[in-house]
Amino acid sequence: MLSRTAESIYWSARYLERADFQARILDACTRLASLPASYAGEGNAWEGAIASTGGAALFRSLYDRMDEWTVRDFIAFNPNNPSSICNCLTTARLNARAVRTALTSEMWEVINDAWLELKGSAGREMDRDEIARFIAWVKGVVQMFEGAAYRTMLRNDAYYFTRVGGSIERADNTARILDVKYHLLLPVNEAVGGGLDYFQWTTILREVSALTAYHWVYRESIKPWLVADLLILNRQMPRSLASCYEALVRHLDLMADTYGSRGESQRLADATLARLGEACMESLFQAGLHEFITGFIADNNRLGDEIAQQYLLS
Repeated sequence: MLSRTAESIYWSARYLERADFQARILDACTRLASLPASYAGEGNAWEGAIASTGGAALFRSLYDRMDEWTVRDFIAFNPNNPSSICNCLTTARLNARAVRTALTSEMWEVINDAWLELKGSAGREMDRDEIARFIAWVKGVVQMFEGAAYRTMLRNDAYYFTRVGGSIERADNTARILDVKYHLLLPVNEAVGGGLDYFQWTTILREVSALTAYHWVYRESIKPWLVADLLILNRQMPRSLASCYEALVRHLDLMADTYGSRGESQRLADATLARLGEACMESLFQAGLHEFITGFIADNNRLGDEIAQQYLLS
């Protein structure tokens, strides 16, 4: 496969996964902001949304205030935000169009139909009910694309690049939302384990489609260290860091078999998965969860750079 073809497939998957994450962040913070200001602090929820996206500096350069309307516009529609939902879906479609022959017709139809529908809704004012429907639609598009890939693609290098792109983006997103919850969302005058803390964790679990899984695995009330265990170390949870890296190792190994050589990307993925396999939540909390997540995000970014050097640069 040509490196430019691999690059387009890889980034289509990454941008679709990013659009899904942005939609989930917007949904979660809309729920949190709906609580009485005296209880949750509406501004705190929107600040958390922007921090989760990693675009705080860009947001401040584009808006003079932070509220529901500016945050919604930034995350969902702003053309100056390269990671807005509209830009993610548009960029994913541009990449997919460049390699239509490497994708199945079902995958192309999902992303092209989504782009056509998006053109009719982007930029118009939406009330809360309309934005909720828009968020559900975005999540549905990504699920349909992923389902089409799983059900229709040959298990060859094109499929491997799709899985690698989606997995590395999903790992980054899960790490960011965990870090923001621990260090921003809970106001200083609120107790860990209190009502607001419980509601925030429940909202985050719901938005990463893990609330039911949490109760199946732990069979008790929401506890921060168990949520972290589920989203970091539990390989049964598809959005956990361990599960993402299990998928990365598997598909990078298949790529190595396909191309006849291993490289730095395989080594880095193996090392990160090994560290996750050896970790326990008690040691992570003692050493500092923020420090662990910051290091993980840096390692994940470095893996992305190595994948680009190894496979995507002609």
